Amino acid sequence: MITTTTSTEVSTVPPRTRPLHDGWTVRATGGRVHESVAGVTVPATVPGTVHTDLHAAGLIPDPYLDDNERLLAWIGSCDWEYRTTFDWSACGHDHHDLVLEGLDTVATVLLNGAVVARTANQHRSYRVPVAGRLVDGTNELVVRFASPVRYADAQSLALGYRPQVNHHPFNAMRKSACNFGWDWGIDAATVGIWRPVSLHSWSTARIAGVRPLASVTLSDDAAGPGSPATSAPGRVEVHVEVERAEPASTVGTAAEPLVVDVSLVGPAGSGPGSRTASATLAPDESSVVVVVDVPDAALWWPRGYGDQPLSDVTVGLRAAATSSDTGTDSHAGTDAATGASLATWAGRVGFRQVALEIEPDEHGTSFRFVVNGRPVFVKGANWIPDDVFPHRVTRERYAARIAQAEQAGINLLRVWGGGIYEDDDFYDLCDERGLMTWQDFLFACAAYAEEEPLASEVEAEAREHVARLAAHPCLVLWNGNNENLWGHQDWGWEARLDGRTWGLGYYTELLPGIVAELDPDRPYTPGSPWSGTFDRHPNDPDHGSVHLWEQWNRRDWPTYREVVPRFCAEFGWQAPPAWTTLTRAVSDDPLTPESPGMQVHQKAAQGNDKLTDGLVPHLRLPQDMPGWHWAMQLNQAVAVQAAVEHLRSWSPRCAGSIMWQLNDCWPVVSWSAVDGDGRAKPLLHALAHAHADRLVTFQPRSRDGGPVVPGGPTRLEVVVVNDTSAPWSGDLVLRRLGFDGSELASARVLVAVEDRGVVSVPVPHDVAAVGDPGAELLVAELDGVRGLWFVAEPRDSALAAADLDVEVTPDTSASGPSSGADVTLAVTVTARNLVRDVSLLVDRAHPDATVDDMLVTLLPGESVTFRVTAPGDVDPAAFTDPLVLRSTNDLCGP
Repeated sequence: MITTTTSTEVSTVPPRTRPLHDGWTVRATGGRVHESVAGVTVPATVPGTVHTDLHAAGLIPDPYLDDNERLLAWIGSCDWEYRTTFDWSACGHDHHDLVLEGLDTVATVLLNGAVVARTANQHRSYRVPVAGRLVDGTNELVVRFASPVRYADAQSLALGYRPQVNHHPFNAMRKSACNFGWDWGIDAATVGIWRPVSLHSWSTARIAGVRPLASVTLSDDAAGPGSPATSAPGRVEVHVEVERAEPASTVGTAAEPLVVDVSLVGPAGSGPGSRTASATLAPDESSVVVVVDVPDAALWWPRGYGDQPLSDVTVGLRAAATSSDTGTDSHAGTDAATGASLATWAGRVGFRQVALEIEPDEHGTSFRFVVNGRPVFVKGANWIPDDVFPHRVTRERYAARIAQAEQAGINLLRVWGGGIYEDDDFYDLCDERGLMTWQDFLFACAAYAEEEPLASEVEAEAREHVARLAAHPCLVLWNGNNENLWGHQDWGWEARLDGRTWGLGYYTELLPGIVAELDPDRPYTPGSPWSGTFDRHPNDPDHGSVHLWEQWNRRDWPTYREVVPRFCAEFGWQAPPAWTTLTRAVSDDPLTPESPGMQVHQKAAQGNDKLTDGLVPHLRLPQDMPGWHWAMQLNQAVAVQAAVEHLRSWSPRCAGSIMWQLNDCWPVVSWSAVDGDGRAKPLLHALAHAHADRLVTFQPRSRDGGPVVPGGPTRLEVVVVNDTSAPWSGDLVLRRLGFDGSELASARVLVAVEDRGVVSVPVPHDVAAVGDPGAELLVAELDGVRGLWFVAEPRDSALAAADLDVEVTPDTSASGPSSGADVTLAVTVTARNLVRDVSLLVDRAHPDATVDDMLVTLLPGESVTFRVTAPGDVDPAAFTDPLVLRSTNDLCGP
């Protein structure tokens, strides 16, 4: 029997949370179980998944290697049972809740043989009262998972067919869509207790939820020129939900009043160290809003625009002790006697104002993020789950990816709608580092039923995650879905649906309603792409956000310059992973672009054909595997850099780009800048160049100054982009050079670019009048920032074999090695002739080596020093190997 604390028996025993992660086992209980696993029980890791448990037990090979994906497909078609025991005895509390933070996905939970929960949503957490099921001594906890593959198939029949882009009906259940495979993802449908499980014991009352909403009031001149404001009047509204213990019916007594205390501690140097406020909950109340005003709140800014100060928020729940605890008072709790502490909560907030401007103008409809009154040009990347088995993504791994994003000059990560709501660590790190986040709700590339049981699951998960993430200053947008509005209009869905629901009600009613209720100051869009209204095509480049995929699929990357979107939320180009990553995952002998393992690790439709089609207009297709690998990595980097520089050159008409994609979830040929083993591709360095705060770039324009028109006449301009808070001026030096370094023409133009501004300079006729397109280039330089323009494609140019001198020495400028076992080397490369895109593929010298830059073009006589960090046993001479030291010149010979 469950007992309760009466009004005269307030517990003084502190609440207790006990992790239940030990002693678990897992076994297959149904489906076509492989003979190696049938009847076998293995140790299980919690949090974890069955794939990683079976692999750890030596019963299956690594799912990421070779064709093991196909060999292990049976796992997702089986039922599985997790089981553990734990000892328990009365601890002074009368409420005991089993807290399940993440079950993947269709689960029946039993405690001591009794069913206590049934779940069918990977994206939800569950709290189950179990006081009446616990026994003194040994308790048994069992979680039985149904096959996700068979469940999705059955639900697709029960709900009715709805179009989607996979070979599994992932849209029939609430589970990570890409877990069933994607055009970059392995099909490895998982089951498991993928997030923590614990037993929470409490009495009298507990904090059921805290949602601190920080806001600021900006002055009229906050958005003016010059350095950004550092503070403004702020306010935090702390929404607190409380669950009370039900009084025993036989006692008949009413609940006691409760007091909520809030403390706000700002960053060092931001004024008074602590501000407090309290409020009393009457016996019949379960929620309260406690307001803390901060006259001089330190403003949070995106990276590149200012600092990221964060304030600590602490919420305490206690029993009322004196008559002074009877109402909201910004000073209450300081002098009054306090009652017994029942619970505490801790979090952080940042003070900033964010808006998304979607407004008509002379070009169509804008799509511009404004933070603290200042427009922010987005230099973004899409984010997918960093591992198919997400329990393996630790805080350190999040930090490594975010550091790579910073290295690439990225200021926004879009959490894509086919994955998961990421762990708190991801958003905490983005808060700290100033990376804005755009959060999709989890709907991607499919039609979704709006009937039960799906509708209730969608509402529950949305409420949970909007409330969970609302405090994060990094979060700048909630987005209803990925490509579903577009798909309904252009991909034949409407006819196939034959009148069935497809998710529109989620995107236009349910989700915006939840955001308005729980996170009212955050922008919301119904989908991506989104033109701002349902009266226009959702992927209209003149209106709102667009996805540009025609270039990769059919048109080649120079045609990016024919489109000037208002905001580009997806575009990209494929390439293989780093050589070490590729050869770890694929053991084909011989290894070729079409060998069996390579085909398994290329998921895009006609992916290799598109790689080839996108390469041969620019470079000859190498006939050896190392050459093919380098050519495809180089072409990816050049393609995306060209796109980003083009989009930046049209600021403010274009207000940002989000390339597809930053990361990978396994080793695969994909659009990522960081591969599945965490190694940077050359693309990451190309992004760093394209995202530089100060950029000089050559851009072709139509004769009237507009975007390039296919087959039409063009002129060449130099666009100077200044994404800093200070003006930039000086002499822009333009030169036309021969490949031998000789100057054929030159000009000097005084330019002045305001802060966050863009200036275009037509290239003077003498400089632009190229005599030999295959042997000349244009150079523009301002304050050491340089842009280059090659008239002819590399394959049609006179680029000779690279003639390089290389010197490898200890890096005396380094502040110290990254770890005790690492060394930092300075690799100085000097060119005797023109060498394009000099790069070090350092993983070929050592799997753990990293380099600070790539893709540096050297004119004859110029030098560049790359800084390489590697384990101390690396052979310095390895960095001079021709398979490590690469260039475009390598790909231009006969």
